[in-house]
Amino acid sequence: MKSSGNNNSLDGEDPQQKQSTISSTLDSRFSQTLRNVQGLLKGRSIPGKVLLTRRSDVLSPSNVSDKSLNYSRSFSDIDTGTSNRIAQSEEEDVQIIKNNTILNKSKSSTSNTEDLTKEVEKPIMGARATDSARVMKFTKLLSGTTIILDKLRELAWSGIPPYMRPNIWRLLLGYAPPNSDRKEGVLRRKRLEYLDSVAQFYDIPDTERSDDEINMLRQIAVDCPRTVPDVAFFQQAQVQKSLERILYTWAIRHPASGYVQGINDLATPFLVVFLSEYLEGGVEKWSISDLSPDKITNIEADCYWCLSKLLDGMQDHYTFAQPGIQRLVFKLKELVRRIDEPVSRHMEEQGLEFLQFAFRWFNCLLIREIPFHLVTRLWDTYLAEGDSLPDFLVYIFASFLLTWSEQLQKLDFQELVMFLQHVPTQNWTHQELEMVLSRAYMWHSMFNNSPRHLVS
Repeated sequence: MKSSGNNNSLDGEDPQQKQSTISSTLDSRFSQTLRNVQGLLKGRSIPGKVLLTRRSDVLSPSNVSDKSLNYSRSFSDIDTGTSNRIAQSEEEDVQIIKNNTILNKSKSSTSNTEDLTKEVEKPIMGARATDSARVMKFTKLLSGTTIILDKLRELAWSGIPPYMRPNIWRLLLGYAPPNSDRKEGVLRRKRLEYLDSVAQFYDIPDTERSDDEINMLRQIAVDCPRTVPDVAFFQQAQVQKSLERILYTWAIRHPASGYVQGINDLATPFLVVFLSEYLEGGVEKWSISDLSPDKITNIEADCYWCLSKLLDGMQDHYTFAQPGIQRLVFKLKELVRRIDEPVSRHMEEQGLEFLQFAFRWFNCLLIREIPFHLVTRLWDTYLAEGDSLPDFLVYIFASFLLTWSEQLQKLDFQELVMFLQHVPTQNWTHQELEMVLSRAYMWHSMFNNSPRHLVS
């Protein structure tokens, strides 16, 4: 690594030598970061915590010697008595995928670093889910008579090819059986059961409903037009009617919680994914009226059963007082305090409670916080986590929050509330989402099996 004493000599070199020196410096620092992260995942002892971020300023020869370009470790006060801020790095993305450690280094300012592609895999937006090697792995796994769900979860965690997503989601949620010989029979029976429930509970006059059921149906009818309001497809009357049937039938069959606002959001990824089996192109061009009633009924049934499977694993999130969500919000607060103490302290000094912004995150699983075209990719990871999802949500949401660590520390109470209720994700791509998931996986690997780290 170059010392500050070499800055002047850099200026005196010719451009080709200067560029070569910069590239060598970057390679050395990147290799050290690679070893650090690989060592972490192999279980080697790394004191404190490792926080990885990136910096947005453009790399130029003049600032190479002035600012550190490699990732640094920020040690906790428990380990070293200090709480150092993160040393940021120029647009270096570190992705830690559940099966493999993949470090991806993308730079726009120098062509010499293209040689690094021999060492690392560079993702394009959403490319990881659809690269040919992964598609072949999915195809091979799904072609067996009995699908090994653990292997399917490992593959799905990093993203699922869109055209495979409907079948894989059914499998991950346990709606479709892993035995392919039984699949058609099980789906047929479940779809008929949904039809019977709709006829029994929904397709009846209000005179046969209790007052509570009438009020619940009215609330659902009010919420459906508010669901994903920025996507025109969900404003189609027939789509809202399907959503209403799904939600009301679910609520009647789950009286312990009934309908809770926010569950309407959770049905939308399923609706889009299962519609994609019948409608082509982007969701903004879809019209549900192009489908036959039988196909619509099958789609509704699949949405209903998958929503039921998802919520079975987090029932106390939607029972009276929603204790499950309150518990996870408390865990989120403790995790953020451990990972980024300055942010935690600033929010506390400003009097901001995590419940004021994180409750909606857990209630709607970030659907309202990120662009809708990224939701299904996020849900690939959600569903791959299976029964572990509620605990892993804490790490995803910590990573999501700390994306804006520096900005948050500059805001007062009112500004914090406004910022966290309208987080600036409107221009996000798959790259930003993958960074959130990568950090979440890394922190989960570090802290989840070491609960003492989270004790005050």
